[in-house]
Amino acid sequence: MKDQAVETSETHRPPLPASPAPERPFRPRRFFQGGHLQTIGSYLLRRRLSLPPHEQRLVEVEPGVQVLCRCHWQNDRQKALTIIIVHGLEGSTESDYMLGIAQKGLAAGMNVVRMNQRNCGGTDNLSPTLYHSGRSQDVAAVALNLVEQDHISGFALVGFSMGGNLVLKLAGEWAKQGPPQFRAVVAVSPSIDLAASADALHLRPNRLYEYYFLWNLRRRLRAKARSFPGHFDLSALRGLRTLRDFDDQVTARYCGFEGAADYYARSAAANVVDRIAVPGFILHAANDPFIRILPATREKILANRNLIFVETEDGGHCSFLAQPEGDDGHWAERQVVAFLRQFQLGS
Repeated sequence: MKDQAVETSETHRPPLPASPAPERPFRPRRFFQGGHLQTIGSYLLRRRLSLPPHEQRLVEVEPGVQVLCRCHWQNDRQKALTIIIVHGLEGSTESDYMLGIAQKGLAAGMNVVRMNQRNCGGTDNLSPTLYHSGRSQDVAAVALNLVEQDHISGFALVGFSMGGNLVLKLAGEWAKQGPPQFRAVVAVSPSIDLAASADALHLRPNRLYEYYFLWNLRRRLRAKARSFPGHFDLSALRGLRTLRDFDDQVTARYCGFEGAADYYARSAAANVVDRIAVPGFILHAANDPFIRILPATREKILANRNLIFVETEDGGHCSFLAQPEGDDGHWAERQVVAFLRQFQLGS
C-alpha cells in the first residue's frame, strides 16, 4: 500500500485527517485477485441495492442543454453535506458504484445527488451535443444549482473513471476561487491522463473493454442521430477500430477539438491537478488494466499538499472487491464515505 498524508494549506478549509490510511488494508475477494478479475467481477457480480425515493431534477448546464440528476435529501438538507457523484464513460446514475455510494452516503447522514452526464441515463433527447471528458463546467452548473436553489451549506464532488477526471479538473479550474461551500473532491480510478489511458485501452489484453466502449458509443451516436435529425453524420462511424479513432472522428468533430490529441491534451485533469485547493482523495489500483497515471502527473499529485493519494496493489478499475468482513465488500465505497465524514457539519 502506498499513500501520502498531508495537511491543507488553506486555513479556511477543514483540515485533512491526521491518519488518512484506510480503516483496514484492501484484501481482494477470494477468486478475484488480479486487475482483470477485479474489473470484470465487479461488473458481473450484480448487487441488490435499494434507495429511498429521490427527487428528479433537470439542470440546464448551458442554453438548450439539460442534465438529469437524482437527488436524495436528508430531513435538513441545508445542514447536511451534499455529495455530487459523477459516473464514468457510458455509465449513468444507475451504475452500481453510483447506487453503492448513494446508499452508504445516505446512511452516513449525507445528501446524495447522482448526476447523469449529457445524454446518459436515457436523456439523449435533452441535449443536441455529446458528453466528453472535458465538460467539467456541467458539474459546476449542477453544484451551483444546488447552492442557489437548495441553499446547501457544503458539498463534495465524487467521480469514477471519466467522472474522476471531470471532478479533479473542475477542482483544479476553481483552484482557490471555488464556491465557499466546496469542501472536498474524491476520484476513484480517474482517467486523469486521457491520452495514455486511451492508448492503454487498445493494448491486446484490454481489447474486450475497448470493444465494449466502442459498441456503446456507436449505439449512442445512432440514438443521437434519431433524436436530432441532421445533426450527426453516421458515416463518421465507418472504419473505427479504437477509442482514439472514435474521439478523433466523432468527439473532436462534434465538440470543437482539432482531433483526438487536442481533445486529450485540453481535457485532462493532469493539467490542473496541482492547483486543487480543497482536501482531495485519489484512489487508484496499480493493476488497473487501462488507467495510466504518468510520472509527471504523479509528481504533481504528490507535491500538492491538499491531496491524499492511495494506490493499492490490487483492485482493478473502479472495483476494489474485498473479502466481506461484516460489510458488503465494496472497499472503495467505504473509503470514499469515510473520507467525506470529516466534512459533515459539526465534524
